[in-house]
Amino acid sequence: MSLSRPPYDSREDLSNVDVQLREADGRLRVFPRVQPLFALPPRQRRGPAVRLVPGQWVRWQLNYRFSSALGIRDWTYWLDTFNIAYGPVDADAFLSAPTVFIDECGPLR
Repeated sequence: MSLSRPPYDSREDLSNVDVQLREADGRLRVFPRVQPLFALPPRQRRGPAVRLVPGQWVRWQLNYRFSSALGIRDWTYWLDTFNIAYGPVDADAFLSAPTVFIDECGPLR
């Protein structure tokens, strides 16, 4: 069994985050990308992007399963949680329920 590390939070430069963000007509379009390398669990059809108005925020979760290079070691599991706000929000906004919650976690077995 793989050793797991505890959850952590981070802030990244937008160029390092695999999320499409587009602003148009006073809304922010949010859509995380899933690379072919991260195709497990299989995602048959993904839902549409989310469009936020100022003051709203989305929590988007995606999970992944990885095997070792030769498939002889245990699986490794990964959960990404994106909390993305549009415009000014309270400092503790991410501690409350999101305006929009997208759960794209699939079966890992």
